[in-house]
Amino acid sequence: MSSQVTNPQTRIWQELSHQHHLAPFSDYKQLSEKGPRIITKAEGVYLWDSEGNKILDGMAGLWCVAIGYGREELVEAASQQMRQLPFYNTFFQTAHPPVLELAKAIADVAPAGMNHVFFTGSGSEGNDTMLRMVRHYWALKGKPQKKVIISRINGYHGSTVAGASLGGMKYMHEQGDLPIPGIVHIPQPYWFGEGGDMSPEEFGIWAADQLEKKILEVGEENVGAFIAEPVQGAGGVVIAPDSYWPRIREILAKYDILFVADEVICGFGRTGEWFGSDYYGNSPDLMTIAKGLTSGYVPMGGLLVSDKVFAVINEGGDFNHGFTYSGHPVAAAVALENIRILREEKIVEKVKAETAPYLQKRLRELADHPLVGEVRGLGMLGAIELVKNKQTRERYPAETSVGMVCRGHCFDNGLIMRAVGDTMIIAPPLVISHAEIDELVTKARLCLDLTARDVQA
Repeated sequence: MSSQVTNPQTRIWQELSHQHHLAPFSDYKQLSEKGPRIITKAEGVYLWDSEGNKILDGMAGLWCVAIGYGREELVEAASQQMRQLPFYNTFFQTAHPPVLELAKAIADVAPAGMNHVFFTGSGSEGNDTMLRMVRHYWALKGKPQKKVIISRINGYHGSTVAGASLGGMKYMHEQGDLPIPGIVHIPQPYWFGEGGDMSPEEFGIWAADQLEKKILEVGEENVGAFIAEPVQGAGGVVIAPDSYWPRIREILAKYDILFVADEVICGFGRTGEWFGSDYYGNSPDLMTIAKGLTSGYVPMGGLLVSDKVFAVINEGGDFNHGFTYSGHPVAAAVALENIRILREEKIVEKVKAETAPYLQKRLRELADHPLVGEVRGLGMLGAIELVKNKQTRERYPAETSVGMVCRGHCFDNGLIMRAVGDTMIIAPPLVISHAEIDELVTKARLCLDLTARDVQA
């Protein structure tokens, strides 16, 4: 595969990008000089660009295309709903069948006691909703001072003002005077990058104990909630040591604060369970969802609310919050069909029993590569740490940009892997086959070889 442009239409589209389009998380000067890759079609786990190159999508779009591209059932669900009721809002004591049936379908697969859903247009909006609901909940309970939300450094919870504040991404906080007041952060459970001389078990306990330390520092009477992803996605597929979540549960049981699971990435089968909270045995009070809810075919997110929280807000009068597209009927119809397919085709069960174990086995074969310091993963999530020294975990100098070098080789060799610093991450569609996993790993090894050649040169 070549990154060279031969199709004149590609140049036209790239010029439109330069003239008019502002892309997310982009260096606009750099993008204008290089021009974006133009994706024109997709099927199964593959994409095609405007130059005719076929690409294995190792990131499921942006963690979201759970059941793969080209599912006509989702297209038909959207088409039928558009003909019958293309839009109506859910304000003013009004609803429509798709949103009500979807709320029930989500409750049917959610962890026990999560029976209510507030719909949004994205995960970012879901986390904005969460922040407002947490503060509304405590105000109704006569504790309006319980406003502070504890999050984790390097966690990701969206890029709205509240979402970016909740997240612990320093480079995002540097733009826009973030985080906003009332949000504090604790260290992440990232053993490979930050565990030092501690064993994974010791580090997991240490990282969890930082939650209790922060609760006591801020004052339990001021803390409203703790939010965390079951697995940190955009932070580099950070999987906590086995000792971490049991200790977190012990701490949460001691204090009167809410626990929020950000399931935007882990939800709807990504871990081999319906939700990451199921995988770890956690019992959140609130859960943010998006991405896999519709397999990315249309935008939709939401906030799952436990019976415990609902019992309070149900008696509290108006919750003065919402969006024009909360529970959009077309999005709801697509999500309903997506959940039906996940259930009837037993996709989550197949991930758990068949494809995820195979993916994890094949991925770990890359651990013998001279560039690779660690391979980790669970379910349909994986991370490959690129290092200068395998024994000491020493990184390459920042200016080497080894992750971006590797990502470039992936682009040029028919594979999408994402670079988070010097960590290469994957999250393929849940429907990826054994043969496609073999192709992914073969291409990943080739790209690692090419990267090693470049950094040595």
